[in-house]
Amino acid sequence: MLELNLVQKIAVWVLPALFAITVHEVAHGWMAKRLGDPTAQMLGRLTLNPLKHIDPFGTVLLPLAMLLLRFPFIFGWAKPVPVTWENLKKPKRDMAIVAAAGPGSNLIMGILWALVIKLGALLASHVSTGLIFLSYMGVAGIFINAVLMVLNLLPIPPLDGGRVLVGLLPGPMAWKVSRIEPYGMIIVIVLFVTGILGHILGPLISLAAGGMSMVAGVEPSLVNAIFGQLIG
Repeated sequence: MLELNLVQKIAVWVLPALFAITVHEVAHGWMAKRLGDPTAQMLGRLTLNPLKHIDPFGTVLLPLAMLLLRFPFIFGWAKPVPVTWENLKKPKRDMAIVAAAGPGSNLIMGILWALVIKLGALLASHVSTGLIFLSYMGVAGIFINAVLMVLNLLPIPPLDGGRVLVGLLPGPMAWKVSRIEPYGMIIVIVLFVTGILGHILGPLISLAAGGMSMVAGVEPSLVNAIFGQLIG
């Protein structure tokens, strides 16, 4: 394994984090367009250009601070892609599908990053340091996507899991859950500051990252070992 300094660790995390957050938002807009709402496309948000999606705090400052402070996991967010629910064919159902598209994209990306590690392992006897570095980036990609997938599936509006829950519940119950949305991020922040969020997410993130690794045929213990080095 390579010994990485702080600058190298940041370099390893930057590309996977930008891809994870950007594609997550594009997935929402792409699914909304398929279901009848072109708002994201009209506003130029159906693009992989990260500059269109970056939130200065959620995309840059928070993940960087968490890396510098050696948090056990790193997360962030981009500017939400706007969805005009009135344009959707079946608004209640379709909003749930649009919400689920984000975590679904993180699942796919996590598996793709695991395949990057697999490729590096297959070429191990022939690779340069650059390709080993790419394998480290693959581990970062697995974990950042596992974190975003698991975090966003929490059943708290405005997180994606909360909107999926609203779409699945019958009318009166869905209305009651939707009323949590103005306070949802405050709830998440309180859970994070108190450490409760870490206890909830930690095992689920490890399970998700292990699953992504195994689908690609990568040993989870190797991924965990490299991850420990990336946040150590």
